Amino acid sequence: MRERVLRALTRTAAALGLTVAAFAVTAAPAGAAPQPMGQCTTSSGVVLAVDFSRWGGPVYRSCGTTPTTGYELLNQGGWATTGTGHDGPAFICRIGYSGHQGGKQFPAPQEDDCVLTPPASAYWSYWHANPGQNTWEYSQLGAMLYKPKPGSVDLWIFGGTNIEGTEGKPTVTPDQLRAKNSRPTGGPAPKDTRTAAPLPPGVNTGPRPGNPPPGAAPSATAPPPGPTAPASAPAPTPEGPTASAAPVPSASPSSGDPALAAPPPGPQVVEAAPAADAQHDVGSFLPAAATGALVLLIGAAAVFAARRRRRSE
Repeated sequence: MRERVLRALTRTAAALGLTVAAFAVTAAPAGAAPQPMGQCTTSSGVVLAVDFSRWGGPVYRSCGTTPTTGYELLNQGGWATTGTGHDGPAFICRIGYSGHQGGKQFPAPQEDDCVLTPPASAYWSYWHANPGQNTWEYSQLGAMLYKPKPGSVDLWIFGGTNIEGTEGKPTVTPDQLRAKNSRPTGGPAPKDTRTAAPLPPGVNTGPRPGNPPPGAAPSATAPPPGPTAPASAPAPTPEGPTASAAPVPSASPSSGDPALAAPPPGPQVVEAAPAADAQHDVGSFLPAAATGALVLLIGAAAVFAARRRRRSE
C-alpha cells in the first residue's frame, strides 16, 4: 500500500513539473516591434499611451505591432516596467520611458517600494478602447494575458479606481490618442534605434491628436492688405470736433468665435519616438516553475525518506 502511494506521489509530481515547464514555454508573450506613430492606422497596430501627469509629465503615446500582449507593448521601444516582489513582473508597479527624465520609472521607490501589491488607491490601472470606440473599458485581464486588437488603444494611468473601473476613469479620450490615418505614413522605423533621440516636450507628430498642449491658443490669420488710402487730414463733421476711427476688435479666446476658443483642459499628448529596448523580465512564469520544482523536491524527499524507513525495518 505504501509503495503504491509513493509511486502515485512520484508520478503526480513529475506530471506537474512537466506541465509547468510546458506552460512556461508555450505561454510566452508575443513580441511587439516599435514603430513610428504614423505606422499605426485605424485598423492596424496598437497605440500604447501612458499618462505621467501625476508627476507633472505628459501623456506619451507610441505605436506597436500586433498580435502582442499589453506587457510586451510596455517593454519595447524604450518602455520598461517593474513588477512587485509579491506578484512578480506581471503586476505592473512602475513604468518608465527612455525619452522621459532619462528613463526614470514611476512611482519612485520612496513613493512605492514595489514589494507588496499596491493599494487600489494608488496603482497603474489598465484601460482599453477597441477600434472606433471612444469610451474606455477597464481591463479585466492582466497585461500578460490581454492581447490588444489591431487599431485599438491601450492606456495606463496612475491613481485610484475600483475593481469595476467605474471610478478613476481617464481624463483623456481614446479619440485624442488613436491613429486617424487609414494607411501607414512616415516610413519604416529606423534600423539603428539606439540613435533615435526622443522628441522634446510639447512636440506632436504623426496623426494629429485631438488635444493640443495647454495654453497654445491658435493664432488668428491676418486679412490680406487692401489698397492704401491717401494720407489726408480727417474732415471735420458738422457736430464739432474730428471723429476718431472706431477701434478694431482684437481676436481673443473670449470673443465667442469657436475657432478662437481656448484649448480644452487636459493632459498634454506627446509622441514617444521608438528607442532601444531596455532590459526587462520576460514573463511571470518563474513563480510557477519554482512551485513545480518545489513539488518535485518534496516528492523526491518523501520517496527517499520512505525507502530509508523501509530499509531500517
